[in-house]
Amino acid sequence: MAIATETPRRFRIGRWAALGAGAAAVAALASCGRPSLTDEKLSDKTFNLEEYFEGKTVAYGQFADRFGTVRRRFKVDITGEWDGRVLTLAEDFRYADGSNEQRIWSLTKTGENTWEGSADGVQGIAKGEERGDTFNWGYTIDLPVPGGDTMRVTFDDWMWLLEDGRLLNKAYMSRYGVTLGEVTIFFEKL
Repeated sequence: MAIATETPRRFRIGRWAALGAGAAAVAALASCGRPSLTDEKLSDKTFNLEEYFEGKTVAYGQFADRFGTVRRRFKVDITGEWDGRVLTLAEDFRYADGSNEQRIWSLTKTGENTWEGSADGVQGIAKGEERGDTFNWGYTIDLPVPGGDTMRVTFDDWMWLLEDGRLLNKAYMSRYGVTLGEVTIFFEKL
């Protein structure tokens, strides 16, 4: 009597279907829990990017990996200049490990509530939209990493205008569609 050593074809197809369903479930879960511009507004404030960032701003933030472990902390001094159409932001980062980085954004107002932007390392054009007290934008950037190399990541970046000139920022960072972690930043006008 011969013993069958090959998996029957119907089970091989079923295994591929199960793997596909599992991948779809992981992708669906990865997109859960994110803000939306259609979320109920919790204030009557209106966030205007150009008004908020014109002049001097300071920010404090940290990056936490997808497991919640804080991996990096930083302070950012920001100088903004608005010429009526383009907002230029000079961001000077100082990391807790002693390293520094500067990023200069050029943000163009393309409509009443829409923006496009660029900075060194940004791939293509960053696109954003203001709605009520919220601003959301997305972009792909070659981010410097310790050791002098860069890593291409995508940001889904959210800002909420709070009280007394404060702004909360939460950015979801991913690579190849997989969430790497979150950046949380707290801004204050000077």
